[in-house]
Amino acid sequence: MVTSNMTTSREILALVPIGDDPEVGRWLAALEDGRRDTLRELEGVTPEMLDWYSDAPRNSIGTLLYHIALIEAAWVTEEMLALTDEPSDLAALLPWADRDDGGHLSPADGLSLDAHVRRLAGVRAWVLEHLSSMTNEEFHRVRSFERYEAAPDWAIHHILQHEAEHRSHIALLRDTFAAR
Repeated sequence: MVTSNMTTSREILALVPIGDDPEVGRWLAALEDGRRDTLRELEGVTPEMLDWYSDAPRNSIGTLLYHIALIEAAWVTEEMLALTDEPSDLAALLPWADRDDGGHLSPADGLSLDAHVRRLAGVRAWVLEHLSSMTNEEFHRVRSFERYEAAPDWAIHHILQHEAEHRSHIALLRDTFAAR
C-alpha cells in the first residue's frame, strides 16, 4: 500500500495486511498493490487501443485484461480453495474459456475499459472475501493435484508474477499503438 505521510510528504511503501492472519494479509495486500500498478498502466488507454492487435504478439489489451482476471479466479478457486464447481458469481464475470480452439487466448473484444476494470474488481473482491480468513497453516499447506503439488502461498506468488508480465505487455501495446 502506498500512503502519504503528512508530516514529511514522503510516500510510505508498506504492505498493510488485509484479513485475519498478518502474513496471509500481507500477500493479499501485495495483490492489491500489483493491481494498482495494472490500473495505472491503463491510464491513457483509449477505446481504440483495447481491441487493437499488433503484428506480434497476438493479443489485445482487452484480451489480456480478461485473461488476468480468469487466471486469478482459476488459481484461487481450483488450487487454493479446491472448489470443484465454479462459483456462479465468478462464472457470470468470466463467460469465456481461457483459450480458443487454436490454443490462443480467447478474445475479449468489443467491451469498454470500464467493463474490463469492473471484471477485474469483481474477481478481486471475490478473492479477498474468500481468502482474508485463511489461516497461515492453510496458506502454506501443499495440496496435491494431478500434475503437480502447490501451496496457496506459491499460487499467490504466481498470480502476482502473471499479472506483472501481462501488465508489461499491456504497456507495450498501449505505447506501440500510440506511437504508430
